Order: sequence, then structure tokens, then C-alpha cells
Amino acid sequence: MSLDNRGRRKSSISYAKWGYFFILPFFIVYILFTLVPQVLTIYNSFFTNYMDGLKHVGPEFVGLKNYVSLFTPNKQGSILILKYAGNTMLLWLLGAIPQFVIALLLAVFFTSYRLNIKGQGFFKTVIYMPNLIMASAFSMLFFTLFSKVGPVNQVLQQTGLADKAIDFFAYKGTVRGLIALMNFLMWFGNTTIVLMAGIMGIDQSLFEAATIDGANAVKVFFKVTLPLLMPIFVYCLITAMIGGIQMFDVPQVLTNRLGMPNRTSFTLVMYLNNYLSTSKNYGMSGAVSVIIFIITGILGGIVYRFLSAQYKDPVDKPRRARRAKKGEDK
Repeated sequence: MSLDNRGRRKSSISYAKWGYFFILPFFIVYILFTLVPQVLTIYNSFFTNYMDGLKHVGPEFVGLKNYVSLFTPNKQGSILILKYAGNTMLLWLLGAIPQFVIALLLAVFFTSYRLNIKGQGFFKTVIYMPNLIMASAFSMLFFTLFSKVGPVNQVLQQTGLADKAIDFFAYKGTVRGLIALMNFLMWFGNTTIVLMAGIMGIDQSLFEAATIDGANAVKVFFKVTLPLLMPIFVYCLITAMIGGIQMFDVPQVLTNRLGMPNRTSFTLVMYLNNYLSTSKNYGMSGAVSVIIFIITGILGGIVYRFLSAQYKDPVDKPRRARRAKKGEDK
């Protein structure tokens, strides 16, 4: 073998295997603590397995019986899992819509090269601080503030705005509003920081070129900022939606596990927890978990496809046009 061939063989050695070696711990942790529990959950959803006092019933294979039971109307004619799914989505939307609107406006405001806001680090810290508070502690704080003997009722009565103490937890509108407000306060700071990072990653020359061409701030936002920010925005929206579907601790603590009034703030994960903690019916809880997983996957796919189709990269559009033209010329 010649020296040239030896040198060529050495230079063609691939070090890609080390990349797989370094990401191997992630896959091991994922398989052990995420994938295996997911498979076992799906498997257990086809069995009857619960505690009846001190007696353990099952596991007994029942096929799709657990799923049929979930979608069977109760004595009042309502399908509970659909009712609680509607509660969950409504509570998430009430908090998510203002969350993303305010976060997007703040992100554009703080990253504007025209305004050149000083002290961004301070503002980032302030708006992120509510996210550091545990959701259970946040819920206890709001429960104390809005209870019949809480500071809010005392202020309302002392100022003459209310003749007597208002039971905020007796009305579904106020309870849902409090839950949405807490979710908004806890997460809008995190969303703002992520969107700010996305905007700061956009080439400033694009904004300058749009301004030179005569575009005002609104046109720059909708024609340049938003389309280029869309991948980050979709990521934030999908992760927020996943968290919203898994909403548990805020309504659980605020309503003392009851989802009051009349379970209008009872969420899907509270319904799942009810099977785990009360009846210990692991088969039914597994079926509820699978339904939540399916709902999350379907909604995530719809959001991704819809938003990805609505906004295209304005920088990449001329490139696609040139490629199409070259294809026609050939």
C-alpha cells in the first residue's frame, strides 16, 4: 500500500461516533424514565387494576372497556372527560391569550433598536420572578387574598364598594378568572424572555432595510419580525399548550381539590389524580393518561401545521422563487 493511500485513509476517518457517545446518556435517561413508563401506562390501560378496601382487584384484561367507560354518559347525561377537557382548554386559553399578547409586545419593546431600552437585565429579572414561585404557594397566596376574610374583601368593604364579603369561590367566572390570572402571571415572563432571545437572533440589517424602504413599526412587525420569529413562537405556544393541558396544581390548591363551583374548574389531570388517589384504579387512570397524550399530540400537530403554513420566511421566499424559476428554465 502506498503512502498516498495511507494518508487518504487516515484523513477519511470519521469522528461522528463520538457525537452518538455524548448523547447516549440522554437516550438512556429518556428510555428508562419516559418511554418505559409511557409504554407501561398504555399497557395498564387495558386492564382492571384497583384497590377495594384492603382487597386488590386485578389485574384483569378488559380490552377497551376502560375507554368505553370514560366516554359513557353518567346519570346526568354528561361525559365527564369531555367536560373536564373543555374546562382545561378554557382555563388555558383565558391565561394564554393575554400571556402571549403581552409577552410579544414586551419582547418587541425591549429589543427595539430605535428605543434602545436600558437596563434590560433588570427588567428580565423582574418579569421572570413570578415564575420562580411554586404554583402551590402562588395558589395559597391568592386563596388567602380572595377569601371572605382576606385583604381584598376588607378593602372592598372599607371603601364602600361592597356591603358584605364576596365569596369569590362561589362563582365560576371569578374562580376561572383567578386561575387564568395566576397562570398568566407565572408564565408571561418566561415567554417574554424566550421571544426576546428569538428577536435578538434576527439580523438587524433586515429591520434597517425595511425602515429605509419606508415601512413603519407595524409593517416591520408583521412583515419581518413575526414571520422570522414564528419558529420560536410556535415552540412557545406548543410547550405552553402542553403545560396547559397538564394544568393541575393551581386549580387543585385554589379550589381545595373540588374544582368548585360545581366542578367548573376541574381539569383533566385533576380527573386523573382522582382515580389515582381516591379509587386507586390504575387501569382507568392509565386510560385517562392515554387520552390526554392523544389530545396533546393532535392539538400540537394542528397548531404546528396551521402556524407553519400561515407564515413563511420572508428572506427565504426570493430563494424559493429563484429555485422555481431555474426549474422552469430547465
